Amino acid sequence: MKKVFLVMAIAFSVSLFAQTEEKSRKITVPANVKEAFAKDFPGNKAKWGMEDGGYEAEFKINGNDASAVYDKKGHKKAVEVTIKTAEIPASALAYVKTNYPKSKITEAAKITDDKNVVTYEAEIGKDGKSYDVLFDASGKFIKIVEGD
Repeated sequence: MKKVFLVMAIAFSVSLFAQTEEKSRKITVPANVKEAFAKDFPGNKAKWGMEDGGYEAEFKINGNDASAVYDKKGHKKAVEVTIKTAEIPASALAYVKTNYPKSKITEAAKITDDKNVVTYEAEIGKDGKSYDVLFDASGKFIKIVEGD
């Protein structure tokens, strides 16, 4: 039992260190990406990172946490804005309540892609892990993926 606990503690420490190291890496954001962000979100300052091979700007919109992902050419791929759980479509809330009755929504977001398609994300905890449950604009279930 002690060995299992020790192995788990080491694995957790290594993964935590790796995440911290990844986030602390200094990235160079191309000027065209910074210019595109400044044009799309004038007056906002961003903290930059990498996501899915693109450049992610983290910032605030009307006091809410937001992020925008750009490709290397400066094309905005998606914008995600944190919302209140009550702002998720009612059918999506009902889906979570029915299919994950022991889980509570810990965070909600509205995502708009580069084609102006809206999806909603409900983050839940399940089996000790975080998952994102995704819905279309009408609240129809799309998929569930392990969160970050």
